[in-house]
Amino acid sequence: MKILYVASECKGFIATGGLAEVAGSLPKAIMKKRRSYDVRVVLPLYKQIKEKFGNELVYLGHKYVNMPRENCYAGVFTYELDGVKYYFIDNEYFFKRDGSLYGHFDDGERFAFFSKAVLETLDIMDFYPNIIHTNDWHTALVNIYLDIYYKKHSYYTNIKSVFTIHNIEYQGVYGLDFNKNVMSIDPKYLSIVEYNGAINLVKGAIVTADLVTTVSPNYANEIKNDFFACGLASIINKNAHKLRGIINGIDVNFYNPKTDKAICPKYDAKTFEKKAKNKAKLQKMLGLEVNPDTCLISIISRLASHKGIDLVISRFHDIMRSNVQFVVLGTGDKYLENKFCEFAGNYPGRVSACITFNNELSRKIYAGSDVFLMPSKMEPCGLSQMIASRYGAVPIVRATGGLKDTIIDYGDDGNGFVFQDFNSFHMLDKVRQAADLYQNKEEFNKLAKKAMSVDFSWMVSALSYINEYEKLK
Repeated sequence: MKILYVASECKGFIATGGLAEVAGSLPKAIMKKRRSYDVRVVLPLYKQIKEKFGNELVYLGHKYVNMPRENCYAGVFTYELDGVKYYFIDNEYFFKRDGSLYGHFDDGERFAFFSKAVLETLDIMDFYPNIIHTNDWHTALVNIYLDIYYKKHSYYTNIKSVFTIHNIEYQGVYGLDFNKNVMSIDPKYLSIVEYNGAINLVKGAIVTADLVTTVSPNYANEIKNDFFACGLASIINKNAHKLRGIINGIDVNFYNPKTDKAICPKYDAKTFEKKAKNKAKLQKMLGLEVNPDTCLISIISRLASHKGIDLVISRFHDIMRSNVQFVVLGTGDKYLENKFCEFAGNYPGRVSACITFNNELSRKIYAGSDVFLMPSKMEPCGLSQMIASRYGAVPIVRATGGLKDTIIDYGDDGNGFVFQDFNSFHMLDKVRQAADLYQNKEEFNKLAKKAMSVDFSWMVSALSYINEYEKLK
């Protein structure tokens, strides 16, 4: 089985979010699980990748890709990392940009070019896959172009396509003139990508892909409803027969308290008592009272309302009536940032507001926390609750998306605390339950070790994807 994984970012090269984690971990895990599989990854050759890897990238060749405005140069480079072969599509006009990967005025054109270039340069890669697996709106045109045009050509005829929705909120919506100016799809096929009087790339990929996946089973069900589907519920339901929800994993080698260089002492479930020293170090570092009997609650998150941070703000003083300390790490909405800074001033020695993001500090916080709070309004998959579990920080989550799939309530003999409705009082109730249980150290530690024992590795996800790939043969 030969699979080409197409993504706009990838851990190890360039990353802004969860997609990079998936692209950097899933192909490797699939090949480890099935040695007969050959999974390769293709990315844009961003300026930052070129600067980082320089002459280590091997040039394979180039061609010119026909776009409506002009024929555009597409160079192909390759590099091998951790046993996976990566390809990079080079075009300095589109990808030699300073600043963020996304948010440029011509993102639609940039990723339309990338999508077409992927299909056009398979001969240069000398790799005609059985399956092309794309991700989010940036690569949706690969599925669309493949279905409309390329399958008519011999080398492409039997290629199946998979499309993964990481967050349906982002759909690649453009005006109808986007077709004439950028996509150049024959008007007889326009109904594939047209939706509500606009071009919708995610809609087109859902319609044309052989399999549509999303990042958790519960989220796959949620996006059949208007509240979660951001306008695409009818399209999701028409194509529900090919929709699968597969939970993401985490890199259990990187997020491993037994080997993590960011923490000291290192520990695992068998040496769980060493976690207490990490807590004491964290308390001292952040200016909190060093007290083993106080339950330390943490949030590591983008500070945004859809992450449920508003719930925390509204009940913060009630939370602090329990014997708890509170640490928040993250950036985002200025009002929310300022509120946590205000709370840190109101509760000296009990609250720390780290308005930044630092991966090393985040792991120190996971290792030093007793409880991890993640009250999201919606969360397609979520990684933080799995990472927290790995470090023995008991998660409190709302029953949405992947949070519902990964955390089961303590009352149901589970691995954390779960509240159902997006309601601050329901959240507060679970926070109090966790804080009260913490006073029974034996029972709380038993729960924390149970959380640590859950297998959230990519190997579980890889097997699910392999099963789905096999069905497409």
